[in-house]
Amino acid sequence: MPGAVSSAEQVLPVRNERGFFEIRLESIGGLGANVAAQIFAEAGVLYADLNGSNFASYGSEKKGSPVKGFVRFAPSDVEIRDATPVERPHVLAIFHEALIRSGPGVLGGLYPDSIVIVNTRKGAAEMAEILGRTTGKVGVLRALDIAVEEGSRVNMAMLGALAKACPFLEPEAVEEAIRGSLGVRYPKLLPANLKAFWRGYNEVTFLDLDADGAAEAAEEAPFVRPGPLLGYETAPVGGTITAAGNSINKDLSASRQGFLPEFIREKCTDCAQCDLVCPDMCFVWEEGLDARGRPAMVLKGIDYQYCKGCLKCVEACPFDALKTIAEEDGWAEAHRVPHVWLAPVAAASDGAAGEAGAASLQEGE
Repeated sequence: MPGAVSSAEQVLPVRNERGFFEIRLESIGGLGANVAAQIFAEAGVLYADLNGSNFASYGSEKKGSPVKGFVRFAPSDVEIRDATPVERPHVLAIFHEALIRSGPGVLGGLYPDSIVIVNTRKGAAEMAEILGRTTGKVGVLRALDIAVEEGSRVNMAMLGALAKACPFLEPEAVEEAIRGSLGVRYPKLLPANLKAFWRGYNEVTFLDLDADGAAEAAEEAPFVRPGPLLGYETAPVGGTITAAGNSINKDLSASRQGFLPEFIREKCTDCAQCDLVCPDMCFVWEEGLDARGRPAMVLKGIDYQYCKGCLKCVEACPFDALKTIAEEDGWAEAHRVPHVWLAPVAAASDGAAGEAGAASLQEGE
């Protein structure tokens, strides 16, 4: 077990105006960000003589829902009396690449010299361009692939990358925190989790975008705290949202854990067993003809925007028309069959309802 060192010897690389080094984890339910934040904070407090705190922010506690994990560190002589969300992270860890598309809040509040770590198969230079980062550091890690290969979870590999990004905390300290947190509850899974952790530590790749000191000269972008779209001035009468299917733009691709179903049209009999078990209406149907030439609904394909990779459809298909495959970059977008939704016409400017039956077809995005 690593020995503690005094706060005089322990140096945090940078601190904000309150004396804190802050970390934010952007994730979804099921990838283990909350547990990762707990373990990382414990490692700093128990084995590095730091003051630390951690907590998480999430809505419904279920797979696929947005989750944010927060960690604060300070020297042992600096008290942490703050339980507000981390808005200006020195290190930002994004547990799934698809979260980058979910809105500006994921990348909000970065300093010019902040470190961003992304679970992705892309290279660091390509990811820096996607993120729009020209200063600081960008780290990339195939955390999902490591989790699948080792029988672990994304959070263990991302913990390794976090430890590499925070050299003030020895990786052996994080390993001891993992043993203390998971070793008692899941002793059989501990070896796989530790392998994933060390692979994350050794395989993460960083690109230093600040080689010429550009971060020092860059102007800090002000953090804009996101607010609700509906408030007391903008909410509909009674606070009731009557628009059916208002999750049309929801993207569930971040929920997939490395696998998705592939549709094989030649084997399909349009029995709809897959559609009966699909929890998210992923299957796209159109009017056509059956094998005898009679009018029937024919399965056209899968809208992968709404597929979270539960694979219930593969289990239900009696004709092997669906099979489980490992997800590769760009495959879902290339094979997606988008739904065609019925979009209601907006109400007239004077507040009167639009004419009944008036609607237009548009592709879901």
